[in-house]
Amino acid sequence: MSPQRDPIERAADGSIDLYDVSTWEPRSLVDRLAALLYAALRSGLRVIVLLATVAITAVLIASPVLAVVDEPLVGAFFALSVVPALALAAYIWYTDITTNEPLSLLVATFVLAILFATFAAVVNAVGAFYLQPIAVVGPLLFFYLIVGPIEEAVKLLAVRVLAYRSDSFDAVVDGAVYGAVAGLGFAAIENASYITGYLADVGAGTGLVTAATGITAVRALVGPGHVIFSAIAGYYLGLAKFNPEYAGPLVVKGLLVASIFHATYNATVGVVPSLVSSVYPISPDLAFVGYVVCFDLAVGYYLYRKIARYRRTYRSVRADSLGDPGTPEPTEFDPPQR
Repeated sequence: MSPQRDPIERAADGSIDLYDVSTWEPRSLVDRLAALLYAALRSGLRVIVLLATVAITAVLIASPVLAVVDEPLVGAFFALSVVPALALAAYIWYTDITTNEPLSLLVATFVLAILFATFAAVVNAVGAFYLQPIAVVGPLLFFYLIVGPIEEAVKLLAVRVLAYRSDSFDAVVDGAVYGAVAGLGFAAIENASYITGYLADVGAGTGLVTAATGITAVRALVGPGHVIFSAIAGYYLGLAKFNPEYAGPLVVKGLLVASIFHATYNATVGVVPSLVSSVYPISPDLAFVGYVVCFDLAVGYYLYRKIARYRRTYRSVRADSLGDPGTPEPTEFDPPQR
């Protein structure tokens, strides 16, 4: 889309100098000073934001790092807690039928998600302080207005600031891939913080393996949700890149869908398993595991249908463009074919 021009500029059509009338460029000393100050302010703001992000991240990861230094076995529990999320992110990467994404961008997105998780941690803390004490509706407001939107936004930001701008982001489905990796990074730092905090709370009275095994299992169940939610938002970010006239609504739609799923999980995971275990003769722990698995499968199927449809359409149009009658169209239950 070409930039809009003033009526004078359109009429003159380059025949006269319109500097400071309807066009502008740095010419005078004041012009150049203004341009220099603007560049300095913009760069300075970026540096300040980056330094603040790094500082907050350092504070958040200090406890996990010290815990690993003090007891290296804790690091193994950190790693185990992200295995399911890692496996799911790898599967989403595998379903990308177009081109493989460069490892450097995947790693960068993972790291950026860890850095940007600090913003979510700060906002969540403030939101919890004001909303959680409100009777009945407080927790719901907190989950639907703060936790869901903020966490999904920072994960999407981790994709938007780098991978999205890369030439390697050349297909809609790439958004789901990078979104999944951002979710993995967010889950990694969140799991490390939760496990460290839990081990600090239980103290030395409980054996390390006994204490860490339980919280690691819980966090391992939580991780895939982050991957699924942010992959959904990432898919719509991919649609936005290739539909610039509707980019804003598409990004908002992706964040809205992902945030609602995310907040609904948070709002129900502490209630539904208890109700189930009170009605049926199963333990609360088993009810919790069953609920989380069923919830992730349901939301994951929503994402799967979108990726499966993209894959089928991709194969179909490539077969048409190559003059190939093609193979029978697989159902969405067929295993991926690269």
